[in-house]
Amino acid sequence: MSVTVATPAEAGAEEPPDQQRHRLTALGGLSALSLDAMASVAYGPEAVVLVLAAAGSYGLGFTLPVTVAIAVLLAVLVASYRQVIAAFPDGGGSYAVAKAHLGRRTALTAAASLVIDYILNVAVSVTAGVAALTSAFPSLYGDRVWLCLGVLALVTAVNLRGIAESARWFMVPTAVFVLSVLAVVVAGLFRDAPASTAAAAGHASALGDNATAVGALLLLKAFAAGCSALTGVEAVANAVPSFRAPAARRAQRTEVALGALLGVMLIGLAVLIGKFHLQPVEGVTVLAQLADASLGHGFGFYLVQFATVVLLGLAANTSFGGLPVLLHLLARDNHLPHVFALRADRQVHRHGVLFLALVSAVLLVGSGGDVNSLVPLFAIGVFVGFTICQVGMVRHWLIARQRARALLNGFGALLTGVAALVVTGTKFTEGAWGICLALPLLVLLFEAVHRSYARIGARLELGRVPAPVATSGPSLVLVPVTTITRLTREALCAAASLGQEVRALTVVPASPDQEDREAAEALRRDWELWRPGVELVEITDPHRRLGQPIADYVTGLGEGRRVTVLIPEVEPARFWQRALQNQRGAVIDRALRRHTNAVVCRLRLRMEAEK
Repeated sequence: MSVTVATPAEAGAEEPPDQQRHRLTALGGLSALSLDAMASVAYGPEAVVLVLAAAGSYGLGFTLPVTVAIAVLLAVLVASYRQVIAAFPDGGGSYAVAKAHLGRRTALTAAASLVIDYILNVAVSVTAGVAALTSAFPSLYGDRVWLCLGVLALVTAVNLRGIAESARWFMVPTAVFVLSVLAVVVAGLFRDAPASTAAAAGHASALGDNATAVGALLLLKAFAAGCSALTGVEAVANAVPSFRAPAARRAQRTEVALGALLGVMLIGLAVLIGKFHLQPVEGVTVLAQLADASLGHGFGFYLVQFATVVLLGLAANTSFGGLPVLLHLLARDNHLPHVFALRADRQVHRHGVLFLALVSAVLLVGSGGDVNSLVPLFAIGVFVGFTICQVGMVRHWLIARQRARALLNGFGALLTGVAALVVTGTKFTEGAWGICLALPLLVLLFEAVHRSYARIGARLELGRVPAPVATSGPSLVLVPVTTITRLTREALCAAASLGQEVRALTVVPASPDQEDREAAEALRRDWELWRPGVELVEITDPHRRLGQPIADYVTGLGEGRRVTVLIPEVEPARFWQRALQNQRGAVIDRALRRHTNAVVCRLRLRMEAEK
């Protein structure tokens, strides 16, 4: 008995350095996987302010407390996902946690919520970036759909070259945005009054009538709206395998750095909102007003706006880093087609990247590039995933008898669960009903795929030791032919090496015309002159078909022998020359696979390009 020993790479040993360089460092992880979370600084604080503005200036006074509550939840999530990374280094985030501790159906619900969130993140990020661009250049508004598709094509092309490549491309925009926001915070803290209010001048205020009290429901709505700033926090835990070794440790560092930067920026901006008594106005973002107040209406102001536009447009990269890994895990567990588990060069899950790009393009075209039609659907899926992950980690720590950590995750589950319910309830009529419908449909799809693979596995007897290898009777190789050429000779030679008996098959019409008769007689005459030592069998067909008569002939041979059909074809030297072929091989192949159990082989004779 012989046993083939796998090479180190096949056995799962440490990858060689040339493969490791296609994976992420901790700093690269920030630029490749945190763009979504970083960009949410542009709309998270604004979401809080717009909700509280309904209660007037008194309501805006709660901006900092609400933001601190969001920052506390951020700290809980970062601590939780840091633990998830250590416990589940193969990635998957909430899907992996739920699969281990909450059962398959809950795990699939978590996966479905993440898939929806990642797809919507691409559409929202791209449309938000283009919307900021068309605000600066109104003449481009009519071309916004094409601009969205162009940005999507750019991000897709970069990610097809590998996640490490995307990290290098997007590192500078990420650094510029973070440093510019931190500059706004630091400069604003040292000012006693706004340096400028030119950005908001002439714009109508969105402030409501002043109230004397703020209800708990309004605070909950503000908290839930502001939690949109937390989308993307889970991306690092989902993509742990994309990091260089030691992957878990690097991913943990990235998660902590992301949480620290995001927390500082959110609280810093909230402090400035209260300090400058900022009020929301129509047509100008809160971040733009803060940049104006801190840096003045000059170079710094426009740098912040430009960095925001770029980062919003590129925030879709977070989904391209996280979703293909999640699809890989789902495919590995037989919940999606196995093609999603394949990886190309540079560690690229190419089919996952292309799937995300295609679905996102459909969303962009369907929404007409309008961000307002997509935002109501955004973040619901990620809150569901957050909650499931926190509940799973509670069970994880209770099993490990770590009650303090279980209490922390339980508190996080309560906050994210409330946020999910509030957002879904307040946005239900604005499109959230679609998410409520899509989640169970996706779960049903995952289960249907799993059942199909289970049936296939049962037929293939997966997991069982097969019967001993034995011959199944005499072997027959059939070769379809139409003329005698070098290709015919190569096919018959190959067939002679595959089976004990070889027959050549040709199909002739039952009622031939003059051209058909001449072709059939020429083939018979040339075959007799050539004498290859192989029988030529003529199959008549009244309908002038090609594939079905051969399939019927194979079926008529019975079950007593192993039948192989060898289809000879020309492999052209240039891609465009494929259009010149007659596609007979594909027609025969399709008929045989559909109607017979014969082994089908396609022999290709490669044509060398002329020099």
